Amino acid sequence: MQRWTCTICQYVYDPANGDPENGVAPGTPFAELPEGWVCPVCGAGKEMFEEVT
Repeated sequence: MQRWTCTICQYVYDPANGDPENGVAPGTPFAELPEGWVCPVCGAGKEMFEEVT
């Protein structure tokens, strides 16, 4: 699965890890993150993330 980086704070969302502290189970692809999910570090919306190449 592809990882995604927040363009504001550089937090990396790794689908293998998910974001359990915010209700996102490991294995959840970025495209399937819940509506309203934000960066757990800076609060940026999903639109502020870029796919890691």
